[in-house]
Amino acid sequence: MTALTSLLIAQNDGAAAAAATGAASLFMLLCFALILLVIVGMWKMFSKAGKPGWASIIPIYNCVVLLEIVGKPIWWILLLMIPPVTFVIAIILNLALAERFGKGDGFAVGLIFLPFIFIPMLGFGSATYQPAPAPVAAG
Repeated sequence: MTALTSLLIAQNDGAAAAAATGAASLFMLLCFALILLVIVGMWKMFSKAGKPGWASIIPIYNCVVLLEIVGKPIWWILLLMIPPVTFVIAIILNLALAERFGKGDGFAVGLIFLPFIFIPMLGFGSATYQPAPAPVAAG
């Protein structure tokens, strides 16, 4: 190999590294923007449900507040910590969340697969919160 060939290969490696770094930076910026959009949407959604909006940014506590909003028992937080069970409980919670805001099962599917679109729709849209009915005492 000549010195010129070595120089060209070195320049191409530098250009490839710069392109990869730029792509990674753009991807990270996009992820950050989507996470921020979900947090702001959850803040507005919590506020609509009569809960403090700041609760959306506190890990674990935001799940407790979400359980209160959808009318599920607080002990379900333990179910959310069991990895295989988490997926099933998350689907149930999204179905209940859609119902509490007067939306159908199709909207719940959107909450499951595209939360960065559907959570802001609940928070900023015209959907109104309908509290869960009080449990009926047996006997």
